[in-house]
Amino acid sequence: MTSWLELFPSMHQLPVTLTKELTGLQTMKVPKGTVLFRDGDACQGYVFVLDGSVRVQKMDPEGREIVLYRVEDGQTCMLTTSCLLGDKAYPAEGVAEIETELALIPAQRFDELLADSAFRKFALGMISERIADLMALIEDVAFGRMDARLIRRLMELDDGSHKLKLTHQQLATELGTAREVISRILKDFERRGHVSLGRGEVTLIDLDALWHIATTDV
Repeated sequence: MTSWLELFPSMHQLPVTLTKELTGLQTMKVPKGTVLFRDGDACQGYVFVLDGSVRVQKMDPEGREIVLYRVEDGQTCMLTTSCLLGDKAYPAEGVAEIETELALIPAQRFDELLADSAFRKFALGMISERIADLMALIEDVAFGRMDARLIRRLMELDDGSHKLKLTHQQLATELGTAREVISRILKDFERRGHVSLGRGEVTLIDLDALWHIATTDV
């Protein structure tokens, strides 16, 4: 496994004793689909993701979901840190997308460590890295065309085979919209010969045409 200092390079700025404490934390592996926290849960501690991916998502009163961000190798959860600092409950849900290895500083110990200026700088620095991602999402949701956003997400998820195993609902959750909106756009793309749709499957056919749509102002 990649070492802690490779995953979290800013940890080099911490005192040696503190680095030893953090790298000596007990780790745990959780299987795919594990709900790590729910909306309204109390925060149990400061989490490091060593391997894997945690999807942080929010559900509206109608039951629609939007993916806020993901916490992956070498990252900490911005929402968790915010909840610890403000002594607030979680306002969203975190789910392991794949088998994920985590380490946790208990909430009480996290409060004690904040008295150390080096650790405080480390923790707040990790938050600042994620704020840029969240601001990009907000800008995309507020100002981005849905067809362009959908194309960009499809291309991000493409592993090179151009065949994506996912449902319209999964795409709607990723983009913070209704399944019907995604279905309508995909069916339009299919009529134009840009994609082929199957059950739980989207095949990208004309990448140039899709990219032209995504990058052209309407």
